[in-house]
Amino acid sequence: MSQIPVLKNRFLDRSEAGRRLVEPLSRYGARPDVIVLGLPRGGVPVACEVASALQVRLDVLVVRKLGAPGHPEYAMGAIAGGGVQILNDDALRTFTVDRDAFAAVLDRETRELARREQAYRAGRPPLNLKDQVVILIDDGLATGASMLAAVEAVRRQGPARLVVAVPVAPPDTLEVLRNEVDEVVCPLVPERMVSVGYWYEAFPQTSDQEVVALMQQAGA
Repeated sequence: MSQIPVLKNRFLDRSEAGRRLVEPLSRYGARPDVIVLGLPRGGVPVACEVASALQVRLDVLVVRKLGAPGHPEYAMGAIAGGGVQILNDDALRTFTVDRDAFAAVLDRETRELARREQAYRAGRPPLNLKDQVVILIDDGLATGASMLAAVEAVRRQGPARLVVAVPVAPPDTLEVLRNEVDEVVCPLVPERMVSVGYWYEAFPQTSDQEVVALMQQAGA
């Protein structure tokens, strides 16, 4: 039976996790072609620290996990704007999700994605990422389904370079991402993930109001 990993080098909170990403991303500092995109909600406080320290632009990229019926913590896949849909075939087989149940989850999350995009963008025009260096940031990854959806959404716009930066993620998820993007930054790679929140001393849920306030603070 595998043991719960010892808590080494865990983060105080999302702000401190963001600061831990700054040094490995320092070569992107003060560049007009760089944009940091936080994945709401939890990735935005992390991204805000990085964008502020690097003195680059900050924005959000909304993605939604498709949680398995009865087991919402397990991702059947994820969606992002522009009709992007990434499916987790292993999860779909494990939970034997029928077509109607999947359609119900997809419809609910599509509506929530649209609501969040409207709330967070506050009338700003859609992102234009062509020929930009894009740094995608979340507060941590488990299966990586949401990040893969974000990667596909960005890639469709033709960025010059695509970087994924997260404070914590398991090695198998990072290996998948390395085959999809130009660079992956992750300072904490536990063999057994447990959960993203397990690696934080304080991990409260980030609210819509906090996301909006951080974006306003950053002048986005």
